[in-house]
Amino acid sequence: MTSTEATATALEPFGARLHHAMATRGQLCVGIDPHARLLTAWGLNDDVAGLERFTLTVVDALADRTAVFKPQSAFFERFGSRGIAVLERAVVRAREAGALVLMDAKRGDIGSTMAAYAATYLDKDSPLFCDAVTVSPYLGFESLRPALDAAAVCGAGVFVLALTSNPEGAEVQRATVPDGRSVAQVVLDHIAAENAGVRPLGSVGAVVGATLARAGADLAVNGPLLAPGIGAQGATPADLPSLFGAALPQVLPSVSRDVLRHGPDADALRNAVRAYADRVRAAVAGDDRPGDSGGNTVR
Repeated sequence: MTSTEATATALEPFGARLHHAMATRGQLCVGIDPHARLLTAWGLNDDVAGLERFTLTVVDALADRTAVFKPQSAFFERFGSRGIAVLERAVVRAREAGALVLMDAKRGDIGSTMAAYAATYLDKDSPLFCDAVTVSPYLGFESLRPALDAAAVCGAGVFVLALTSNPEGAEVQRATVPDGRSVAQVVLDHIAAENAGVRPLGSVGAVVGATLARAGADLAVNGPLLAPGIGAQGATPADLPSLFGAALPQVLPSVSRDVLRHGPDADALRNAVRAYADRVRAAVAGDDRPGDSGGNTVR
């Protein structure tokens, strides 16, 4: 690869890279959540050595066939600097194998602090540079501007919390503003504005929990829709069509424990991912569809 080609690749927008990855590797995101119970279930100690063995086993088994990995930063941070070092190695190894890495950090702040978070995950010279990061907009959407700007410069992406799967989220996200829109809809409208006119897919995504009974919002944001909650949290690929409607092609379902519990056997991990990818593919194609919502707006 020439230096010109490398520059072009580095600057290709995240939305375009994700669109290609989903088309070639399937619409599935695999979470990397090395919490203590999983380490124990794998026969590993709940220490840095166990963390490293767990994480790199998952990456090595799945990075050549998974569209997106979503490491949960907190499970690495709990081990301090040595845990972060494991995370750094995992990010590099996964990206070298062709997987995109979405850091599940849910950062949100204002001013120089938000800019520092952006520099951590969205600066190509950072040891934790990722393809995308999750962020919280609940200090106001414009508080995310340092992350949005940094992502645009480096061809990275940002996934904004909109309608989360935890029940407590409704007290904020379903609240209404003076014009009658929900707070979640305001966030989604901001995301749509950021992605306006971008093809094939915008680089600013929304997080919409797959466990929700209904969206109650317009999900046509011209960007990816990360859908956590598949598997252990109770949602299934068959639930996706009724929740996302016409936005289904942009959905990136995320599964963690229901895949990770099959380790440490690499073949078992691969088989679990293959089975989930097939179920998601069938749901998107309509083979597993319980009903058609009739549009992007799901009430």
